[in-house]
Amino acid sequence: MTSTPQKPPLPARARGIDHVGLTVDDIQRAERFIVDGLGAEFLYETLSTRDPPLGGPEVERLVRLPANAQINVIRMYRMETGPGIELFQYTTADQRAPARGCDFGWQHVALYVDDIEASAARAVAAGAEQLNSAWPLMNAESGTGSAFCFLSMPFGGLLELITYPSAQSYESTTPQRRWKPPPSV
Repeated sequence: MTSTPQKPPLPARARGIDHVGLTVDDIQRAERFIVDGLGAEFLYETLSTRDPPLGGPEVERLVRLPANAQINVIRMYRMETGPGIELFQYTTADQRAPARGCDFGWQHVALYVDDIEASAARAVAAGAEQLNSAWPLMNAESGTGSAFCFLSMPFGGLLELITYPSAQSYESTTPQRRWKPPPSV
């Protein structure tokens, strides 16, 4: 009796940069720069000024915020090709001045993965600290199987692993689409 060969499981590897997150002091000014100066296109707002801010111990732990810090606005922009840019505006008593070239700057890099759990385990094995288990994406980003988690990289900085294998809610409101790698072979 012969057995049918099984396909090997997909490797737990990142498949591309999904977006880069940037914390800004004035989201309107930053938006003007990335739209006018870089040619980015506004896609959607995950958190608007009409929504209550995100804060509290769970959010503070999720992205290493000081006590009582709040996320006020989150917006996603599309570049012509490749990763998007996600802008964040926070309120906190001890926010630091913009970084110099030699200081830490970008908030996080997000990598698209097929399997968040396996990819997070691989990153942890390499020295990262997983800050949360996979959370479902919310609001404009929601969709079946869509999720993210954050890790603290061993050399500093945040890394987000993200997956959205099905259509996301925002897709019903615009013909524009965020970058997504082609399906794995």
